[in-house]
Amino acid sequence: MQTPPPAQAGDTRAGIFWMIMTMLMFVSMDTCAKYLVSHYPTMQAVWGRYFFQVVILCVALAPRIPELMRTQSLTFQLVRSLFLLGATLCFFTGLGTIQVAEASAIMFTAPLMLTAAAPFVLKEKVGVRRWVSVIIGFIGAMIIIRPGQGALAEGAFWVLGAAACYACYQLSTRALSGQDSVLTTLFYSALLGALIMSAVVPFHFVMFAPIDWAIMALAGLFGTVGHFCMIKAFTNAEASQVAPYSYTNLIWASIIGFVLFGTLPDIWTYAGAGIIIASGLYIIHRERKTRVTS
Repeated sequence: MQTPPPAQAGDTRAGIFWMIMTMLMFVSMDTCAKYLVSHYPTMQAVWGRYFFQVVILCVALAPRIPELMRTQSLTFQLVRSLFLLGATLCFFTGLGTIQVAEASAIMFTAPLMLTAAAPFVLKEKVGVRRWVSVIIGFIGAMIIIRPGQGALAEGAFWVLGAAACYACYQLSTRALSGQDSVLTTLFYSALLGALIMSAVVPFHFVMFAPIDWAIMALAGLFGTVGHFCMIKAFTNAEASQVAPYSYTNLIWASIIGFVLFGTLPDIWTYAGAGIIIASGLYIIHRERKTRVTS
């Protein structure tokens, strides 16, 4: 198979820009979710996020929906979608008791979990130094969570569960890479989430205030645009070039949390996040070096 040409400098800069925008969109969605789960049942907030994403996708991609529905592996598309739905449910539940910035920092463990699971699921070789980085990263997570800290720890463990589900989603995506387009995966993920949550939400529904319908729609819009920006990021540059910029998530979460809620993460959150980020960056470096030498 012919090796694709390396990304040009301009493409790389564009990829970095789109990844930073991806993180801004996802943090904006999480901020909407934080508000919603403070006023409505979590199941209802999750339903709104998926329902409006499907509506937006159907409007934006209407002529292509029959094409997007065709998949080479329906079973695995559904499995991937279930993992993503599980991540959303756990993350939104965690947001009920912790701030967006803290949740964002804990979600940085997802790539570490992906690295830890890769040898067993994908039969990929992971060296000792990357295993040490994974362990150190989880120590950083425990610094943030501080087991025994009541509501903080409970919410943080929900987010840790979200990171585990998201790592499984990434694993299944990597295992099936090349079979379906990214838009097909995005459409199935949104559709399955909307269908399942539409069946569940009548048992947890509380009437929305008019403004909250708008916030719910914004959550779906931010999620959809975020996925679009991520597609643009990986289209313009290699994953290893833009992945480090996913850590701008914490910067956006800190800024938005302070502006809207007057809150900032404590020093332990920043310390733990720093350890996780350092571990993640080292793993990215080792993976890039392994690809170059192999």
